[in-house]
Amino acid sequence: MSEMLWSEEFTDRSVRRSRHPDPDWAQACRLDPAVLRSLQKFQVGESGDGANLIARASSTGDPDYEVAVRLFVAEEQNHARMLAELLRAAGAPTIGAHWTDRVFIWSRRLMGLRLELMVLAIAEIVALRYYRALAEGGNDALLTDVSERILDDEQYHVPFQCRRLVVEFDSLPKRARRPVRHAWRLLALGVIVVVAFDHGPALRACGVTRRAFVTDTLALFDDAVASVFEGD
Repeated sequence: MSEMLWSEEFTDRSVRRSRHPDPDWAQACRLDPAVLRSLQKFQVGESGDGANLIARASSTGDPDYEVAVRLFVAEEQNHARMLAELLRAAGAPTIGAHWTDRVFIWSRRLMGLRLELMVLAIAEIVALRYYRALAEGGNDALLTDVSERILDDEQYHVPFQCRRLVVEFDSLPKRARRPVRHAWRLLALGVIVVVAFDHGPALRACGVTRRAFVTDTLALFDDAVASVFEGD
């Protein structure tokens, strides 16, 4: 059987998602103040228009990959919408910007598609552990519902980015792969530590220590990177 096209699973997932209604935003929602502040920051990070990533996907000459990236961006924007609704249900506003999001956007745009996907993969892996913490320890039905929906998407986003990175690294000489892999891990460790400290109170409210978050997220990163450099 031939390998599924880049866009096919995104399309299938979009159809499945359309068959399920939104969470009941009118239900009572009471969140720890630290969780509220943390969600406000993550909502900003999910709300980008993805224009730079889409343009770079278009420049690959692979129209199916471009379609997949557009569908990926739409899923991220849906996350931002749901988080905004969740904050509204909890009586909290969204915020316009946050310094961590500005740094993230700046670092993604430093070079070409390869670096952008490397940085994006780190963010997706961080999201895996973050939303799992909220789903399991947030102690609110609406928060759990939204977190599980986002987590379901992120569990596909990580392998999606990794599959494309296999293509992007294909032209990289073998001798350069190990240094790049080590540099990528150092960058990931730095990002994960910053997130652990910045969102530490929210994680603690969900029963996750900063140390556990760093350890767990780095293990997820190592698994993902192994799939990119398999056989090296």
